[in-house]
Amino acid sequence: MIVQIDQLSLFEDIPIQLMKNRIVGFLLLTLIAASCAEETFTAQEIVDAAIEKAGGERYQNSEITFDFRDHSYSIKRDDGIFEMARFTFVSIDSTIKDFVYNYGYKRYVNDSMISVPDSMAPRYKASVNSVIYFACLPFGLNDHAAQKSLLGRKEINGVSYCKIKVTFSEQGGGEDYQDQFLYWIHPDSFTVDFLAYEYFTDGGGLRFREAFNPRVVNGIRFTDYINYKPASESNTNLQNIDDQFLAGELTELSRIQTENVSVSLLDE
Repeated sequence: MIVQIDQLSLFEDIPIQLMKNRIVGFLLLTLIAASCAEETFTAQEIVDAAIEKAGGERYQNSEITFDFRDHSYSIKRDDGIFEMARFTFVSIDSTIKDFVYNYGYKRYVNDSMISVPDSMAPRYKASVNSVIYFACLPFGLNDHAAQKSLLGRKEINGVSYCKIKVTFSEQGGGEDYQDQFLYWIHPDSFTVDFLAYEYFTDGGGLRFREAFNPRVVNGIRFTDYINYKPASESNTNLQNIDDQFLAGELTELSRIQTENVSVSLLDE
């Protein structure tokens, strides 16, 4: 892949440091695309390129809102400080508001904060975080608790994808830190086209997701997913679930679709 910058005017109104960051990002994408076939780059460098391609520094100072199923969500990031929210509209005059911050969790009914049992607060927090994590991929792959490793290459639909495994450390990894994830990143476009994960809550299980409906909103890329599960988990594990997908042995379970996506950049 060759990255071309045809007009310097593209950068005329961009601050010098921001311009430097974007040029470095362009060079990173070019170098990794040229060398990915030789697998000379690490999992971290490939993930960095995927994040740069999907939105880069725009993630760091932005407010993203979207609807998913029966809820509305928002994530606001401002130089490392974040506020995640989920709004559940119970009735015309009643809304449950769940907020997750760097420092904790709060729940409101309309404008009144309510007490949440200690046994339930981590579940509500994890539920909000999970939806936003998947909606904003690949940004979350650089979470400070994420541990990444390159498993090699896997051909899917004629493309030799970089196959990356992500686990989380117990410190900072949340209640579900034992869950394991795989991501198949395109070697040229650096898009996350497939992902899979193994979870251990509620009896555990395996899921495989195929991305579709890619679109860019104010410079940040979003996708929806077809969500699959193994027809039988007796002969399936996380490592070979891509073979099961290629063999047509996965069953569609649901569609993960975000709607009404909006992105506001805080530094504009």
